[in-house]
Amino acid sequence: MKKIIIYIAAALAMPMQMSAQQDSVKQLKDQTLNEVQIVTRRPGMIRSRGAANAATITSAELTKAACCNLGESFTTNPSVDVSYSDAATGAKQIKLLGLSGTYVQMLTENIPNFRGVADPYSLGYIPGPWMQSIQVSKGSASVKNGYESITGQINVEYKKPQLTDQINANIYANNMAKFEANADGSIHLNDKWSVGLMLHYEDKYKEHDDNNDGFMDDPKVRQYNSQLRWAYFSPNYIYQAGIRALKEDRNGGQTMHGGHASIDKTLGMYTIGMKTQRYETFAKNAFIFDQEHNSNIALILNGSFHQMDSWYGVRNFDVIQRNFYGQLLFETDFTPMHNLAAGLSLNHDYYNEWFKTSNLPYWDDKDGMYKVQTSNINDGAVAKETTYGAYAQYTFNLNDKLILMAGFRGDKTVDGESFFTPRAHIKWAPNDIISLRASAGKGHRFVHPLAENSYLLGSGRIIKYNYNDGTYESPFHFTPGPTQLEEAWNYGVSTAMNIPLFGKNMQLNAEYYLTDFINQTIIDYDTNPNYIYIVNTDNRSYSHTFQMDATYPLIQGMTVTAAYRRNIVKSTYGGELLEKPLQSKYKGLFTVSYKPGLGLWQFDATLQLNGGGRMPKPYKQSDGTMSWAETFKGFEQVSAQITRWFRHFSIYLGGENLTGFKQKNPIINASNPWSKHFDPTLIYGPVHGMMFYIGIRFNMEKKDSI
Repeated sequence: MKKIIIYIAAALAMPMQMSAQQDSVKQLKDQTLNEVQIVTRRPGMIRSRGAANAATITSAELTKAACCNLGESFTTNPSVDVSYSDAATGAKQIKLLGLSGTYVQMLTENIPNFRGVADPYSLGYIPGPWMQSIQVSKGSASVKNGYESITGQINVEYKKPQLTDQINANIYANNMAKFEANADGSIHLNDKWSVGLMLHYEDKYKEHDDNNDGFMDDPKVRQYNSQLRWAYFSPNYIYQAGIRALKEDRNGGQTMHGGHASIDKTLGMYTIGMKTQRYETFAKNAFIFDQEHNSNIALILNGSFHQMDSWYGVRNFDVIQRNFYGQLLFETDFTPMHNLAAGLSLNHDYYNEWFKTSNLPYWDDKDGMYKVQTSNINDGAVAKETTYGAYAQYTFNLNDKLILMAGFRGDKTVDGESFFTPRAHIKWAPNDIISLRASAGKGHRFVHPLAENSYLLGSGRIIKYNYNDGTYESPFHFTPGPTQLEEAWNYGVSTAMNIPLFGKNMQLNAEYYLTDFINQTIIDYDTNPNYIYIVNTDNRSYSHTFQMDATYPLIQGMTVTAAYRRNIVKSTYGGELLEKPLQSKYKGLFTVSYKPGLGLWQFDATLQLNGGGRMPKPYKQSDGTMSWAETFKGFEQVSAQITRWFRHFSIYLGGENLTGFKQKNPIINASNPWSKHFDPTLIYGPVHGMMFYIGIRFNMEKKDSI
């Protein structure tokens, strides 16, 4: 080895003098004593090689922003939008393919989760430091995980104790007095057993009213969150299980720090709050009886208990949801080309919802004014929903060049209602440059109107369900509303290309999706300014989405991504086909990530261009002016972060919404919160301005190389 090094050095040093040659040889000898380091960047996004149009957001992508929770993990993602549902409770919703997150099936480690009452706030229930990766699948998904996916699936993979043997911690603080602390660790007890623990604490208990409207811009939140899990791995049996507990207090509404909102002498301050407790447990068992053909039988069990006690002014809404999910599945590869998966599933939901209210203000049509109803209302109701089903899915894979996947499942409720869910995918990759995909499939979803949309109670409007029969009205004659089954078809085509350009590969993707509803439950603000109707209808309702995005490694260590998406989303409101309100017509995204040299520094920046859209139909006020404009304009947002990496920790500093854009008057009629025209739910953009943060991540895993 030394002779080879000397010969190479001599050849390179021929023109030089002997002394220089000797120095060069000495340097090369010294270098042979050092470790060789190969420096490369982990990709932030990995696209699936399967038939479905899916991508994995890796931990490398999650570190490009603060990612305090799941809702803040899509800042750099061109496909998923996250926005506030209202300006008082802090509820956020995901949008995929132009439709709200209720049509996206949420999974944790491929188990359906965070359904029903958990949906409006679930994005804050998964701390970012707990996540190993996120898988986003668009359009029709596999029938393995149930019938609920309509626009796609989002699956969160937590950190696994069997994959690491380390201790991590993360501390975060921002200029809005929010503080977070996270810790997770795992221990390998032996070559088969592993145990992991995750802890999270969040505190944001300072009032902020930057727009001086008398209401908090963001609610005060205090959350405790923990998860304990364990795993057993042997050649023929795999077992994973865990338990999780969450407690959260969320408080918003009027503030004593000034503003223009009046305090009613009779009813007091208008406050909104939620006290939440959630407990989960899961167990996965897999019996592998033929490793050569990957043949296995698995049993998956999951249970959850979710209790939320909430108040909106003097309306008190309490709900308890219990869920049990079980799945028994079989999978085998007959040959490398043929795969079969089949299984049985059972899902049970129990809802207990009720109002506990007194001094209830109500609108008197005769006198044209609000009055106070002093009698207590305790109209409660129980809703039970049990569905069992079976499925089969066949996959044909010809060397990843041609993949066909077809699945079918049938489900039935204990009440005797049956429905069927067919889905199919095809992928064709004739070469290494281009791949084409197409999909078609059906999705279904049971709707629990108030539990899933409880934030609407913050509005001064009266809420009615299925107003055609006039039976269900909140809060006077309260029931949870009829359990309705939504039904929709989703069709999609996409192409992914790896184009050689200037010695590097540019990833170019284009896709189009149509979601066509047979039956949909819509939230109707347009028909009457005094009411919010939650209507189940078979009238025309659809979503068209077209997206293009490109990623290119511009220079060594720098990657840029540019994306554009166009949404056309329409539903029938009061017999009229209209654009969905509060929905941006387009989104543009441009991200830059730069990690030079050995990766000690990392610079990330994101620009979002959000298009304008339609507001709900305005009404004429007493002074003759309109309540708000018919449309809202587009706006831009910029976020940036700088990270300094060390051996066992990193420090990050960043900012969000650096353009400072805020929706003007996000709370309608904030000066009179007890009126019928008070409404904090008409949100299309940010409700707070620039935000700056700092944090530190610790990683006690020993690493020998970067």
